[in-house]
Amino acid sequence: MPSRARPDISPRALELPSELPELALTTLEHDQTISEATLIGAALGDLDARGVSLQGVALTNVDLSGSSLESLYVSQATLKACSLANVQARGAVLTRVSIGASRLTGVLFAEAKLSDVTVRESRVDLASFGFARLTRVTFEDCLLAQTDFLEAQLDGVRFHDCDLTGADFRGARLTGCELRRCSLDELEGVTSLRGAAFEWPAIVELAGAWAGALGIGVLDAE
Repeated sequence: MPSRARPDISPRALELPSELPELALTTLEHDQTISEATLIGAALGDLDARGVSLQGVALTNVDLSGSSLESLYVSQATLKACSLANVQARGAVLTRVSIGASRLTGVLFAEAKLSDVTVRESRVDLASFGFARLTRVTFEDCLLAQTDFLEAQLDGVRFHDCDLTGADFRGARLTGCELRRCSLDELEGVTSLRGAAFEWPAIVELAGAWAGALGIGVLDAE
């Protein structure tokens, strides 16, 4: 089967100044805005702060684990070696964000909007993107085991070299998405993957799951 040229779905590049003043931060408040700053090694875990806005920031080794950050807004930002483990961020908006070597285990991005986001070499397992909308988002070399995309809308989302074991796509709507060199064992909601493109070996690997989901029986060779 010949391959067809696919449109570029790479996330748009973020624009961040090369030098930003370092900000010392020990807590977050409701509706707080932080802009054009660098945060290094800040311990901001287990906080409750709704409506926090991070714009034009660079976060390195920042710990936000366990925090409740409903309606979080992040724009033009980089996160390196940060922890968002078990962060509750329902209704978050992330646009032009780069996340690398970070831990997002158990993060809740339900009903969130992510656009032009890149996540590399990070743990995003046991996470939830239920009812979220992801546009031009790339996951590269990430652990996404048992992460759910229930009823999510994925437009131009790329999964490259990711472990999607046990991931759940039930009810998801995919447009122009691609999966390359991914582990797809025990995938849930395989019939919702219409609109995604796979490499041929992955299509063969999933053939049994698709047949089972569609009620197609298998005959023994005569």
